[in-house]
Amino acid sequence: MKIHALSTGTVRIKTAMRYGRGPVRQVNTFLDREFTESLPIHVWVIEHPEGVIVVDTGELASAPALPFARFEIAPEDEVGPQLRRLGIAPADVRTVVLTHLHGDHMDGVSHFTGREILVNEGEYRFIRSLPGRINSAIGRQVWPAGFVPRTFAFRPEPLGPFSRSYPLTAAGDVLVVPTPGHTPEHSSVVVLHDGISYFLAGDTSYTQRQLLDARVDGVSPNATQARRTMRTILHYAAEHPTVYLPSHDRESAIRLATSSLLTVSEAASPLR
Repeated sequence: MKIHALSTGTVRIKTAMRYGRGPVRQVNTFLDREFTESLPIHVWVIEHPEGVIVVDTGELASAPALPFARFEIAPEDEVGPQLRRLGIAPADVRTVVLTHLHGDHMDGVSHFTGREILVNEGEYRFIRSLPGRINSAIGRQVWPAGFVPRTFAFRPEPLGPFSRSYPLTAAGDVLVVPTPGHTPEHSSVVVLHDGISYFLAGDTSYTQRQLLDARVDGVSPNATQARRTMRTILHYAAEHPTVYLPSHDRESAIRLATSSLLTVSEAASPLR
């Protein structure tokens, strides 16, 4: 089994999106005038004996500038061309799983016509609810043509401190776990390989340091829930050697290449 990190271009976001500010964190993301440095938009490709699995699909070169995000993406940065450079055709992908339904994680599904697209049922239900539709309108989310994913329900099968999970392989070595926070039903993918858990974290935090400092972003609608998820991830990493790989961390690809483990003793707050 092998995991590849693909960066489908970069994005600069409002600084208040990365680190939430004040009691009205989401409002402040629009009031803020400062943007971060360029951040990668990672997609993860798992070459598994049971077939290729892609986690998130990145953004497209046609992505418009948004009030809170500035994209820098060339056509060759998109997930389809990058997969082909690995020698993998999008049609050869067995499964695509989306951690959540923000554009920079799902717009690239247009490269996977006819492939199985998975999203947990809670995330899909939320995005179709009135609050979800309002969020989509604010974020100017335009759904890819014909986007109808296959939804799944988490099973009462624990993975460490995660009370539920959903296996993506018969071998049980690639699983989805619930990590609500950045969106109400956000999920992450855990790959178990050679005694290490590779935690494909989506946007549970923008960086590993942010996780260790338990600093909630400005996007999460429920700061308490987001912080609870961070503590659960740290608990997991305290019990299992873990490489933590959030989607927008410039160090994620290096940590993957070197199997650099998350050191929970560096956490700023106790695990409770």
